[in-house]
Amino acid sequence: MSQSLDVLAVMAHPDDAELLCGGALLKSSRAGQRVGIVDLTAGEMGSQGSAEIRAKEAARAAEILGLAVRRCAGLPDSRLVNDEAARLKVASLLRELRPQIVVTHWKVGRHRDHRIAAELVRDACFLTGLKKLPADGDPFRPLKLIYATAFREDAAPPDVVVDVTAEIEGKLEALAAYSSQFGGAVQAGEVFPGGDRPLAGHIRVQMAHYGSLIRVPYGEPFRVDEALEVRTLGELGVSSF
Repeated sequence: MSQSLDVLAVMAHPDDAELLCGGALLKSSRAGQRVGIVDLTAGEMGSQGSAEIRAKEAARAAEILGLAVRRCAGLPDSRLVNDEAARLKVASLLRELRPQIVVTHWKVGRHRDHRIAAELVRDACFLTGLKKLPADGDPFRPLKLIYATAFREDAAPPDVVVDVTAEIEGKLEALAAYSSQFGGAVQAGEVFPGGDRPLAGHIRVQMAHYGSLIRVPYGEPFRVDEALEVRTLGELGVSSF
């Protein structure tokens, strides 16, 4: 049986995938798809916790999300660069894990690592298919790269929203595994505070907004660079009225 992945989130720090697309990842794993996360860094520059603590929290979150694999690329936190060494590292991981769909950060972000990650991952997804690339593994190229745009105020309306109504509690449980980062927090990364509302409440509000775009209680938004195929007009969803 093939050990390639159906979906792989490649994000800058431990907890980024859970925050941005944890519901969609959980939904895929519950559907029997092989799902993974690559954390580009160990999050060692975070103001709370340590790389060791965050690794334990990431492992617990991986169990909750039903991941087939979770890896840390070991690139430097807060000093992420899109250079040859980083591209080869990510390309080697892509060749090993062979995902059909790759999810990463939106192209801009408050944290420099997030916007660098988007560029790095896109470049690596292309380069990994080159036969002469001096990276480990056989040449391989994912089918599609998509960008998680949750909480981004500068991103246009999403191209795709995944219904995560049944997964919202699991998403929040996975985030709660990062007690060193989110215990008692009202803000996290790109999630700005909503008064004194707890972080989980603010996430619910945002996911409810995205869900309303497809007429469901909770959703997670994504963007792509290409047009998306619809098999027939008769299969379109989401009411216009």
